[in-house]
Amino acid sequence: MIAAAQHRRIEAKHQWIPVIIKPLPTMYDLPSENPEEPGVPDQFHISQPNLLSETFSPPDYPANKIVIGCDLNLYYDIDKVMNYKRPDWFAALGVDKQEIRLSYVIWQEKVVPSIVVELLSPGTEDEDLGLTIGKQNGPPTKWEVYEKKLGVPYYVTFSRYTDKLRAFELIGSQYVEMTLDNDRLWFDKLKLGLGLWNGTWDGHKRIWLRWYDINNKWIPTIGEKAEQANLRAEQADLRAEQERQKAEQEKQRAEQERQRAEQADLRAEQERQRAEQLAEKLKALGIVV
Repeated sequence: MIAAAQHRRIEAKHQWIPVIIKPLPTMYDLPSENPEEPGVPDQFHISQPNLLSETFSPPDYPANKIVIGCDLNLYYDIDKVMNYKRPDWFAALGVDKQEIRLSYVIWQEKVVPSIVVELLSPGTEDEDLGLTIGKQNGPPTKWEVYEKKLGVPYYVTFSRYTDKLRAFELIGSQYVEMTLDNDRLWFDKLKLGLGLWNGTWDGHKRIWLRWYDINNKWIPTIGEKAEQANLRAEQADLRAEQERQKAEQEKQRAEQERQRAEQADLRAEQERQRAEQLAEKLKALGIVV
């Protein structure tokens, strides 16, 4: 009995115990809203991201392979899955746009955003500019996440209070500030530029961040594209009307030439008939010409 009990204990000791691996949460499992962060701080935080979204068109990526997030939870830490940042605007390239995202989950998407834009607010400016350090045992700052955790290639900040644009490029493992050229910045990896545009957008005239192309031309918004299309259509209609009028004028000139030719033929026929009548009269008088 003692030997049998010992044998059973040895079997139990070496018994295979299955290990259950819990799957990582997806955007459907993670919260997309935080009651402590109920919304954007001002209307500018809505209008400016919309302008960035409408004019963002990197030439190497079709629209269906670009995911843009505005005030969208960005989950970045596979070890602390509840940690997230909420960029004012970001763009990830080479990602299928088809699904409407509740959040952007790095371990689910497997693509790091190519650029992040933060619109400075008095309460978050120091953190946005990397002037603060994350608290011990607390989540890292935005700067630390974008630079160290994710390695986002480009990080941009803009203040609506000072209209100051700053941008940082990831060189190695650190952000290095980029140099503005006439209030413009060129991003080689995106083949796009970002600059300060003074104009009216969303009913407000001020200085905005806006994308431009390799020819230094501002990329048009949806409304501007529609206006340009209408203008091209109007110009096409005008050219068609001018061509119609030109054809009508040519037709009128041809008709006038035909009438002049007929009149010339009629005069020639009248001259011939008068010559014949004169010849007959002379012949009747016995005069030979």
